[in-house]
Amino acid sequence: MAKLESAFFDLSLLETLSHQETGVHRLDPRAKLLTTAVFLATVMSFGRYDLSAIMPFFLYPMVMMSAGNLPMGYLLKRIGVVLPFVGLIGIFNPLFDQTVMMTLGPLGISGGWISFLSILLRCVLTVWVAMILVATTGFHAMCSGLERMGVPNVFVVPLLLVHRYLFVLIDEASRMTRARSLRSFSRRGFGLTAWSSLSGHLLLRTMDRAHRIHLAMLSRGFSGEIRVARRYAIRLSDVAFVLVWSSLFIAMRFYNVSTLAGNALMKVLP
Repeated sequence: MAKLESAFFDLSLLETLSHQETGVHRLDPRAKLLTTAVFLATVMSFGRYDLSAIMPFFLYPMVMMSAGNLPMGYLLKRIGVVLPFVGLIGIFNPLFDQTVMMTLGPLGISGGWISFLSILLRCVLTVWVAMILVATTGFHAMCSGLERMGVPNVFVVPLLLVHRYLFVLIDEASRMTRARSLRSFSRRGFGLTAWSSLSGHLLLRTMDRAHRIHLAMLSRGFSGEIRVARRYAIRLSDVAFVLVWSSLFIAMRFYNVSTLAGNALMKVLP
């Protein structure tokens, strides 16, 4: 039960953060969506050994965190939940790729370890930026932005409804789990049979709730269009945001900023 309530709190906190009034929050959702898309495309386009070239891309999430007044600890904690699953993807790289690519003193580092770290870094960056996008925009505004960018409603509306009623599902599961725990003693009756029964009842109650929600939406004139109270308009600041950051991402993709900065520093130092 505590885990379900914690998951509900984590999901709702991102939406709560999106209601702040900062310069980043006031940007048009389409501007942030386009910038995030360019960021993800450039980060994922690097080769598996391009470790140092990825490091400058941490500038964008750090700036957005500071400008958007977002809690660093909370977002990093959420990223940590994803890392073990990503680690399973590249954990065997050091076994299959043992060619030494670089040395740190007497220690030789193989290409497998470099590619493994590259996968982890790209995972951190992509998940981090995606969470920042939600925390500074809100899921409803994001879906509205996608719709106004020409994404078909058949994709946008189900995406919005899944996110919206995920809270209802978590709340329903939390109440069922709480009722079950209050009727048990010393955690008896928490076996596989009990949980399979709870899952079946949750499915039936979810289907019944979905039917009632659908009827309520139709009775209120829902026609498949996302309606928002706040109308966004592209401003000069939105265009500047997209152009400046996108140009920087593309430049960092073709020029290894870390290597250039290191070479410049070696020329300055005696």
